Amino acid sequence: MPLLNARTLAAHAARVPVPTYDRSRVRTGIVHFGVGGFHRAHQAVYLDELMRRGLAADWGVCGVGLLPGDRRMQRVLEAQDHLYTVVVKHADGTREPRVVGSVVEYLFAPDDPEAVVEKLADGNTRIVSLTITEGGYNVDDATGRFDADDPAVRADLAPGAVPTTVFGLVVEALARRRARGVPPFTVMSCDNLPGNGDVARRCFTAFADLRDPELGEWVRREVRFPDSMVDRITPVTTDEDRAELARDHGVEDGWPVVCEPFSQWVLEDSFTLGRPPLEEVGVRLVEDVAPYELVKLRLLNAGHQVIGHLGVLAGHRFAHEVCRDPLFAALLLRYTGREAVPTLPPAPGVDLDRYQDRLLERFGNAEVADTLARLCADTSDRIPKFLLPVVRENLAAGGEVGVAALVVAGWTRYAEGVDDRGEPIEVVDRLREPLVAAARRHDDPTAFLGLRDVFGDLVDEPRFVAAYTTALAALRDRGARAAVAELVGRSGDVPAAFAAHSSR
Repeated sequence: MPLLNARTLAAHAARVPVPTYDRSRVRTGIVHFGVGGFHRAHQAVYLDELMRRGLAADWGVCGVGLLPGDRRMQRVLEAQDHLYTVVVKHADGTREPRVVGSVVEYLFAPDDPEAVVEKLADGNTRIVSLTITEGGYNVDDATGRFDADDPAVRADLAPGAVPTTVFGLVVEALARRRARGVPPFTVMSCDNLPGNGDVARRCFTAFADLRDPELGEWVRREVRFPDSMVDRITPVTTDEDRAELARDHGVEDGWPVVCEPFSQWVLEDSFTLGRPPLEEVGVRLVEDVAPYELVKLRLLNAGHQVIGHLGVLAGHRFAHEVCRDPLFAALLLRYTGREAVPTLPPAPGVDLDRYQDRLLERFGNAEVADTLARLCADTSDRIPKFLLPVVRENLAAGGEVGVAALVVAGWTRYAEGVDDRGEPIEVVDRLREPLVAAARRHDDPTAFLGLRDVFGDLVDEPRFVAAYTTALAALRDRGARAAVAELVGRSGDVPAAFAAHSSR
């Protein structure tokens, strides 16, 4: 079976949809940091669809890898002439594969940082986009400030340093464009952060200020940082995914990407040097992304946290297992309906009742097989951004915080490293050591909540502390299922939305 690449593309066209445009004529207009599964299943697909319609030949993507783990992506994409397959997994078991061709270059920054800087400094690069994860912006969660003391940042700020961070590479390129009289590119964050454009603006401007205050002022004045909201569940690709693609569709792809059918992109229409006509392929271009962003962050992203740790403790391993469990489905809908939705401003065109029902449909798609381990990784970068803002607003307004308190207590129990059956749990988090140490402090039930770098002053809120300590005691004494049942009532009390969903 031939490997997917430009030479074999015509042969593959008989079995799966492939690019119908001449990729040799596609020119790079976007440099993207963080070419993982999500980018390849989301932004790159929108661009590929535009190119199939003859609308974006000057908006090809040059991917950039920064981390040692990105070396594999470089090798796979180079071997395949940067082609790869996206497989949409429908809940009824059908598969919808397509070969995507909008990524046309890939640079591994540790090999040649100068090549990355010059690609960024090239006037043809008009957008620099980012999916560098919630933790990639080097922001102190407690203060909201850029961490100038990070060793990699300090190294990049040294005179004559060869940049290694995204901040060093991007700001060096902006400095060269300024010196050459080339207008700056737009920096477009596509990460799950409240006000991701503002976060990116603060981080890159702060780095530029530290390097040269005049450059910082120029970046602040001239560079645009649009907000965006992106949404598509994209689990980790498995060996079985690769084998299935080869067996059922005749495509040998070293790193295909799998995803759910749903896809959404809401984008602030603010660009320095133009943009692709994304509205032609369903992207919602708006003046204010914030209402849409909050819906996604506080319902979908926080919803993943609601089901993740508690689900693992109870013995589940996949998102669909949890959402097909009536007890946990009731917990999720109690959180969304009674804690999250009351904190949301109106989002034009969004039906929040339908959105909540659809969450159960999406999370319950067994074909996607999204692992709870993925949802529980790097929680210290997730819960503070997705769930704790809901908690703080409800505390201020006198709203409910019971589910959120149970979720945080579930994270504490998870961090102890063993589930309710005594099976080991691998805790994956950049703050693993302090989290695990605090979780195992049974002599102090508020030790975990007292990690102020994560929770800020939440340990000083008596109403939340009372709910949290009660939930933690229930989890430790009686287990996750019992603790959830005590909060939502007996398992037969299932919301009508779940009953309708589970019958489909």
